[in-house]
Amino acid sequence: MSASTEQAPLTPPIAVKPPSPSPNRYKRLTAGTVSANGLLIVLGAAFLVPLLWLVFASFDKTATASLRLPNLSLIHYKHELTGTNLKPFWNSFYIAAVSTIVTTVVALFAGYALSRRHIPFKRTFMLVVLFMSGLPVTILLVPTYQLFVRFNWLDSKFYTSLFIAATSLPFAIWLIKNFIDQVPIELEEAAQIDGAGNFTTMTRVVVPLALPGIIATSMITFIGAWGAFVIPLVLDSNPADTPGSIAIYQFLTANGQVNFGDLAAYSILFAIPVIAIYLLVSRKLSGAFTFAGGIKT
Repeated sequence: MSASTEQAPLTPPIAVKPPSPSPNRYKRLTAGTVSANGLLIVLGAAFLVPLLWLVFASFDKTATASLRLPNLSLIHYKHELTGTNLKPFWNSFYIAAVSTIVTTVVALFAGYALSRRHIPFKRTFMLVVLFMSGLPVTILLVPTYQLFVRFNWLDSKFYTSLFIAATSLPFAIWLIKNFIDQVPIELEEAAQIDGAGNFTTMTRVVVPLALPGIIATSMITFIGAWGAFVIPLVLDSNPADTPGSIAIYQFLTANGQVNFGDLAAYSILFAIPVIAIYLLVSRKLSGAFTFAGGIKT
């Protein structure tokens, strides 16, 4: 065998030593980082301390304005849940429910028309709607009060609820219209081919698919109406129609002393309905728009 055909001896592979894990290196604290974290701690405490006071004072038999461990007692809750003290809660629920239903229904039809129909000057109209959604309601109270006086609508929970619904309508239309825009129009066309009319298409195709957005809009409207203060104060002075947001004045006595325990218990009870409704619909709110498989490409 010739030397040219002889193979060179194989060299053993060089073992490559894996890199040693680098020690954990922590970022050096800078003045900016310390300042930012300190500011966040201060802001967190600013929100946490009032909440702690609210809880402690509601269970404190002799609550004061200072934050302290409570002298445990349920007397404040018993006082707020008995007698005529529940009437403002029902008034607030009536105003919020009527406003939410009216706003959601009207915004649904208006949002569907703006999303699916050719309307002249639609873009200009949507800009006007967006502008009206940011309009302060206080600048409308004087002409609205005159209108209520002329038509004898003062001291009425129903008409007060309608005005609250009207103030919530622009933002609700804007939200629902954008949610309906996300629903593929091909799904509606398929339903119309099967013989479904416009109303059936909207209620059986669009509404179920846009339901998370509709529920979110309803929640925003309900929360705004539940805590409405200025509108009921100006348009409805009937003591029997006083909502919970105004009934807080009952904790101010003639000599200006505040019943802190009742005030804290009332505030917690007033927040419970909103929290409960949110928890009930949280699954719908957490669900995103899913149209996978709805359209065949």
